[in-house]
Amino acid sequence: MTPIIECLINKKTDVTPIWLMRQAGRYLPEFREIRKVNKNFINLCLNAKLSEEITLQPINRFDFDAAIIFSDILMVPYGLGQNVQFKKNFGPNLGKVDLESLLMTMVCLQIFLLIKN
Repeated sequence: MTPIIECLINKKTDVTPIWLMRQAGRYLPEFREIRKVNKNFINLCLNAKLSEEITLQPINRFDFDAAIIFSDILMVPYGLGQNVQFKKNFGPNLGKVDLESLLMTMVCLQIFLLIKN
């Protein structure tokens, strides 16, 4: 059993568990190489194969016990239909929220969940 699993089930471990923020991995040369050929960050987050590879980079490099899934907090507004763009030397730029579309999406989701259950 790995130390992270032992820690999660409240067993004593002979190592001190640590938590590293995933964003810290963005300095890795492996990540920088992927970013060079994948300029669109949203598309990178949506690419399952590359997201898996990026997630595993710190484990492969540092022999960690667990990984933080690669994604970005801005995938939430993107998933809700908000326009999200990343501008060089500026950062993220969020478009206006279309509340009517968002409301319709939430209503459809609720109907789906009711039908499913």
